[in-house]
This record gives sequence, C-alpha cells and structure tokens, in this order.
Amino acid sequence: MKNRFLLLILSAFLIVGCDSGKEEITISADVYHQSMDKLSEVIVHDIFSPPVASRIYAYPSIAMYEILAKNDAAYKPLAGQLTDFAAIPDPDENVSFELAAIQAFLTIGKTLIFSEDKINEYKEELYKELGNGVKKSYFNASVNYGNQVADHILAWADGDMYKQTRTFPKFTVNDDPTRWQPTPPGYMEAIEPHWTKIRPFAIDSSTQFVPVRPTEFDLAKGSPFYKELMEVYNVGNNLTKEQKEIASFWDCNPYVVNQTGHVMAATKKITPGGHWIGIIKIACKAHDANPMRSAEAYALTSIALADAFISCWDEKFRSNLIRPETLINKHIDEDWLPLLQTPPFPEYTSGHSVISNAAAIALTSLFGDSFAFDDDTEVKYGLGVRSFSSFIDASEEAAISRLYGGIHYMPAIANGVTQGKALGRYVIDKLELRNQSVAQNEE
Repeated sequence: MKNRFLLLILSAFLIVGCDSGKEEITISADVYHQSMDKLSEVIVHDIFSPPVASRIYAYPSIAMYEILAKNDAAYKPLAGQLTDFAAIPDPDENVSFELAAIQAFLTIGKTLIFSEDKINEYKEELYKELGNGVKKSYFNASVNYGNQVADHILAWADGDMYKQTRTFPKFTVNDDPTRWQPTPPGYMEAIEPHWTKIRPFAIDSSTQFVPVRPTEFDLAKGSPFYKELMEVYNVGNNLTKEQKEIASFWDCNPYVVNQTGHVMAATKKITPGGHWIGIIKIACKAHDANPMRSAEAYALTSIALADAFISCWDEKFRSNLIRPETLINKHIDEDWLPLLQTPPFPEYTSGHSVISNAAAIALTSLFGDSFAFDDDTEVKYGLGVRSFSSFIDASEEAAISRLYGGIHYMPAIANGVTQGKALGRYVIDKLELRNQSVAQNEE
C-alpha cells in the first residue's frame, strides 16, 4: 500500500512537472512577416497563377486578423462584413491569441498549396522556439484554438466555387481575329477563364467595376486601335535603360518559359499580388507595426488584391481581346518580340494596373499618402531595388511597366488604373476594421 501511495505521488509530480512553465507567449510582428514570406516562397515554388495566389494569401490573412481582433477591443471583426463569412468561434480556455493566429495562418496556408512539407518544416522549427519555457497545456490549447478557426475559415472557403471551377471547360480558341490566342514561346492555354465565378470577398459581384469598353478593333492604318498597336511596337523598339529596368522589375510572371532548341524550362517568379504582399512587410517594418496592425495590413490589402483579380479576370474573359504580340507578328513584323514574355490570358484590362492600384489604395488608407520606401521585394529574384514616393507612385509605375514590356495597349493600362482605384476605394470604405468608439475613448 505504501509503495502504491508513493507511486501515485510520483506520477502526479511528473504530470505537473511536464506541464510546468509560463502561460504567456510573446510573438513579435517579425514572426508574422516570416510566416508570410514562407507562404510566398511556397506559392512561387508551386507555380500558382496570379489569381489563385491571391486567394491563397487572402484566407490565411483573414484568419490571422480575426483571431487577433477578437483579443483587441480597438479592432472590429470582418465577420458579417465579408460575403457569407460568419463569426469565428470563441476559445474554450485560456489561450495565446497570437500563437493561435500563427497556427490558423499556417494551417490554412498549408491546405491551399501543394508543398505541405515546406510549411510543416517551417512550423516545426518555429514552434520549438515559441514553445520554449511555455506551459505545454497552454501552448496546445492555443494551437487547438488556431485549428478550430482554421476549420471554420476553410469551411467558408469551400463555398467560394474554387473547387467547382477546377472541373469547368477550358477556354476555347477560335478564328475570330479580335479574340485572344495563345502566345509564344509556350503557347499556354488561357489561365483561369472561369475566375469570374469565384465568390468575391468585399465587392458585391465580379461585375461591379466593369471598365469602359476597349477601343474598337480596327486594323486600318490611322484607326484608333491601329495607333494603339503601333504605340506598343514603337515603344518596344525604342526602350531606354530605365524603361527596361521598370518593365523587368514589375514582370512578376510565374510562367516565364526559357526555350533552347526543343528544350523548355520555367523560371519561377513571384506573382504580382505577391510583390504587393512584400510591400506590406516593408511598410509594416518601417512603421514598427505590432502584430495586430500588421495583420490588419495583410488582411485589408489581400482582400483588395483578391477582389481586384476577380474583377479584372471578369473583364479579361468578357472582352477576350487579342494581345499586341500576336497582331504585330502577323501584320507588322513577324520577328518582333516584346521585352517581357506575354502572360497566358486575354489583354484587357491590365492585371498589374488593376491589382496594383487596388492594393495601393488599401495601403494608403493605413499608412498615408506620402510613405516613401525602397522596394527590395525582387532582390531574391535577381533584380535590384527601386524607390517610390508613395504607394500610388509604385502602383502607377507597375501599370506603365506593361507598355514598356510590350504586352498591353495603353487603354488596358489607363482604364485598369481607374478600375483598380475605384475597387480599392470601395473596399476601404466598406470594411470597418478599426473600432472608432474605442479609439476615441483612448484619445
């Protein structure tokens, strides 16, 4: 009996000892930025298209924001503000909201990409560091809560029509001379022709920001359309060193194909949305933004980016306008090549113009209209650093880069800028992330 009693005491001691530690986890904003960097790295590795990448950024960012906002009275939840999005569950016990936010972010991100092992390896190393000296039951409760929220948001994501569009028919190419055709060197099929069916986050529908019609197709010399075509040709033939640098800096084409003889190899690059995700990090670090404010920036901007892709792709496959390269090679100069490789989808409107300006409007609403920054997002992809006086300055350079690259007519750029800015303003006007009554009381 005495030995049994001692055994029970020893067992209780071991249980308490194994769960000793603090119920407090301090997570800096750098951890959130590093986790986003890892997600971008995997998106590039897995070669997701720009529209799909925007979806992959949005859902984890929303999860991160919702969990942190639940523990911060100065912020309002996005539940009830985004389409079909219900409130996330409350935790059943004491948890670290900051750890739960990381768990939800990584869990959702891992679910939406292919190379799950890369996320798992990153998380394993990260959690070794975060769990040091922390009470095990508290750490596990926080992780479990993150999983609860991840399940909630993934169930919401399942209703956005993404899975259904995987089975929809491919884009049909025909002999219509105005209609988009695959372009060299890969002659890839059109990317995401049914993206207009994806459920938007904040905008009412994919057709809410339909731009003005593209210039009427007319190859008669002297016609407005012919002049636009010749502008692409002439600008491409007389590029300055600066213009070439601008075009290359904003290329962001994950589908670049390098051909040597009969051998083709792909060069992996960050997507246009991924470039702006990188700019969010630059802005947050410059403003010493804490985890909550960083999560706000990622959530608001990723929502603007995702809805901008839905709006832009809706127009691309409505107008189905042929690319300059196709017409120049057929009617003007069969040997002409654009500086950049033409992406595999219709021309109008310019995706860079739409999404960059939507993102710039979102970031301006958070960090002001005079935030000057050095953009080093592309350094890891072999490019240099470019400096901008504001987010709008950067977005307008991103837009005009498509003319320098030889892949867009000017109306696609100019009207795309208008489309993106209008959409961005709508998103920031509709979504209330700050609790103004709390902010006023704090002042």
